[in-house]
Amino acid sequence: MQYIPNILFVIALVAGIGYFTRNIRKVIRNIRLGKDVDRSDNKGERFKNMAMIAFGQSKMVRRPIAGVLHVIVYLGFIIINIEVLEIIIDGIFGTHRIFGFLGGFYNFLIASFEILALLVLVSVIIFWIRRNVINIRRFKTLKGWPKNDGNIILYFEVVLMTLFLTMNAADLQLQELGADHYIKAGSYPVSQFISPLFNGMSEGSLVLLERGAWWLHILGILVFLNYLYFSKHLHILLAFPNTYYGDLKPQGEFDNLEAVTNEVKLMMDPSADPFATPAGDEPEGEPEKFGASDVMDLNWAQLLNAYTCTECGRCTSECPANQTGKKLSPRKIMMDTRDRLKEVGDNIDKNGSFVDDGKQLLNDYITAEELWACTSCNACVEACPVSISPLSIIIDMRRYLVMEQSAAPSDLNNMMSNIENNGAPWPFNQMDRLNWSNE
Repeated sequence: MQYIPNILFVIALVAGIGYFTRNIRKVIRNIRLGKDVDRSDNKGERFKNMAMIAFGQSKMVRRPIAGVLHVIVYLGFIIINIEVLEIIIDGIFGTHRIFGFLGGFYNFLIASFEILALLVLVSVIIFWIRRNVINIRRFKTLKGWPKNDGNIILYFEVVLMTLFLTMNAADLQLQELGADHYIKAGSYPVSQFISPLFNGMSEGSLVLLERGAWWLHILGILVFLNYLYFSKHLHILLAFPNTYYGDLKPQGEFDNLEAVTNEVKLMMDPSADPFATPAGDEPEGEPEKFGASDVMDLNWAQLLNAYTCTECGRCTSECPANQTGKKLSPRKIMMDTRDRLKEVGDNIDKNGSFVDDGKQLLNDYITAEELWACTSCNACVEACPVSISPLSIIIDMRRYLVMEQSAAPSDLNNMMSNIENNGAPWPFNQMDRLNWSNE
């Protein structure tokens, strides 16, 4: 009977980590649905970007209030969960505060955890007020699940930190009572003020309270871990690979489409036969699609971007098109891409492979009006705290509209016709360009 709690703990641990692993494999599979792109160059610069942007939060603190609060919550939650290692060992082997033998260093760790837990609680409350009381436009525009998701994660944080402090406060009472199994270990600068609330409780009640908080804390962490798959907070994990694999090219430098380059080379070669098949080769079949109309046409780095989006809205708040009342929202571009990718993934889960569902990212999720509202100024890319590029998706979808559907706006069609006929965007013959100088 004495081993039943240990067995139950191992079952919960294996189930929680197993379910999380299964879902993360789905995320990786969905990301790999994208086209291949080489992001293996400049490893030193990539590691630096990951350290500065993902771990160091360098872009987050450009907005000091939200940035500092986020750093507290992020680092606090990560550091506090170092204690999860001790909880896991204690849960498996039935020990209690197994690292207590570290003495003064252990006291320092627990004291640090408690101070951080208090700071996290204060920061989370401020975040909740910012999201639900103060009319910050980039949060006010979120409706339904995106709004609820942001609040749910804050409630998670409050519950987990409260359970952590309650567990320690009850533990402190039991240590002072000299209860069996509760060795004197740790320093409790915050929970020592909570502990007096439990004065007068029997030892059995205190054990029940401490064990209850302990169990709810670890189970809450496992639930939180698995909630990430369904939440925007998957960025807690994906921010690191996303910043590492970010595009290192200067902003504003667009990629040439290799298929287009090959077509142009073919047209410029007077001896080439466009219908010829190289000796020994089979016909290539359908030519490559120009641009992107669905998530499978994007590259894997863009799909990683979509899963990493924090929905913070900084991109949209900086977007000049959005500020002037146009429909474009870079945040929506990323959220729509992620929603469509999840839909495709669910399709694969159901059918074994993707079965055409009559939908695509273009038109069913993102409209041409949104795409053409973009000024390609890169403000959204610069604003993103985790190196996401909504612009790259916009440009690829524009390419599809222009090159596959000839669906460019009339002004753009006129400009391209002028370039083709006159060598310039203006509707004037080349021979007339200098006429102004004769006036």
